Amino acid sequence: MIRRIPAWLFPRLTGAVAWALAGLVLSLILGISLMAWPHLSWAAWVGPGPDGRASNSLDPRSVHLVPLLVGTAARTFLMSLAVIPMGILTAVYLAEYAPSGSRAAGLLRWLVQVLAGVPSVIFGLFGLGFFVGVVGGGLDRWTGDLASPVWGRPALLWASLTMALMTLPVVVVATEEALRSVSGDLRVAAIALGATRLQVLLRILLPNALPGMATGVILAIGRASGEVVPLLFTGAAVATQGSLALNERFMDLAYQVFVLSTQSPDPQASRPLLLASVWALVFLSLLLNAGAAILRSRATPAAPDRL
Repeated sequence: MIRRIPAWLFPRLTGAVAWALAGLVLSLILGISLMAWPHLSWAAWVGPGPDGRASNSLDPRSVHLVPLLVGTAARTFLMSLAVIPMGILTAVYLAEYAPSGSRAAGLLRWLVQVLAGVPSVIFGLFGLGFFVGVVGGGLDRWTGDLASPVWGRPALLWASLTMALMTLPVVVVATEEALRSVSGDLRVAAIALGATRLQVLLRILLPNALPGMATGVILAIGRASGEVVPLLFTGAAVATQGSLALNERFMDLAYQVFVLSTQSPDPQASRPLLLASVWALVFLSLLLNAGAAILRSRATPAAPDRL
């Protein structure tokens, strides 16, 4: 039956599906850009006021993109500080130091896979119960300030740590696969020259695996930048005074889209800000993916003679 299929049909079929998908993505980006472009004025970014701060997120006249972007950048930065070292160290252990065929390493890999399949709402509830309730509440009890909690409440720090936990599997899997993809000949040659295992890791494996590691990190950041559900429980707010303190609530771009699309008392009045916020999210996603592509194209594998 397969022999009766013309040789030219399958390449054209796969090409048609691929280009149809590309056209769908481009149409989505172009459509959002055309709808949002008339509303991307200076007032939409900083507002007419002297400081551009928001007073009520349901009032489209008082909310602007700059504080939303700043809040999103702050929690993404804090999330990256937590997830990058934790994910890379876990992947290095699994790829290089865990005994081959170890049940403990197999269990750890299985747990990472399970973590990757947990719904985001579960991470939000976990962040509320563990980070806010246990860790933050414990800090308040340790400082003796139980009447007015300082850490035992939803805040920027707990939202960032929750997002780090949610994106951890992406970084671990990408880093482990990148390390395993490095040619075994490089390892053998480095050890033959007298390099220690740590030297092989730092000077051969990690530099050669950098493109794959960077791609995994950026994809994890891209996923976290558009997540909303965990933020509902751990720290996002409809309006703040512009503070980015670790123990305070913060404004977030994805959360703003959720609020404007589901809770706005005047959908027509909030539509310009909603479209501008959606465009900003799409542009942020494009920027992160472009950064991943640039890192992959410019990263130069390390040569064995770096030892």
